[in-house]
Amino acid sequence: MRAVIALEDGAIFEGESFGAPGERTGEVIFNTSVVGYQEILTDPSYKGQIVIMTYPLIGNYGINDQDSESGGVHLEGFIIKEQSRIFSNFRAKGSMEDFMKENRAVGIRGVDTRALAIYIRDSGEMKGVISTKDMDPTSLVQKAKASPGLEG
Repeated sequence: MRAVIALEDGAIFEGESFGAPGERTGEVIFNTSVVGYQEILTDPSYKGQIVIMTYPLIGNYGINDQDSESGGVHLEGFIIKEQSRIFSNFRAKGSMEDFMKENRAVGIRGVDTRALAIYIRDSGEMKGVISTKDMDPTSLVQKAKASPGLEG
């Protein structure tokens, strides 16, 4: 299933949906961590944000019962380059994708995340929308502009 990330300035990035289908708005930020995607997914401080992971392969060690920062997913969307189709860790209880589906977290994979992170770094703070439902760029950009971001 296709998925789109649209930024308030009109930039559009396309990829493939993973996790749950849906549409979310938020401030688009990036994270350069090599490990820690489970902690990022479950950290309440990411509420209201769409997180870009710049490390190219995410999901390779699965999800376990020890590394969550809270009881569920708090970020608005998760953008990755490549999702590992298998996970391999002795503590793993399941896959990242199944965890995201269970927590109704919207994700997009197949995006050039480093290019997107550089774009955000150079352009500054920006609101965006991640969607598996609406594929119309004009509509998505308007939704991004109208979203509250992290104000207040």
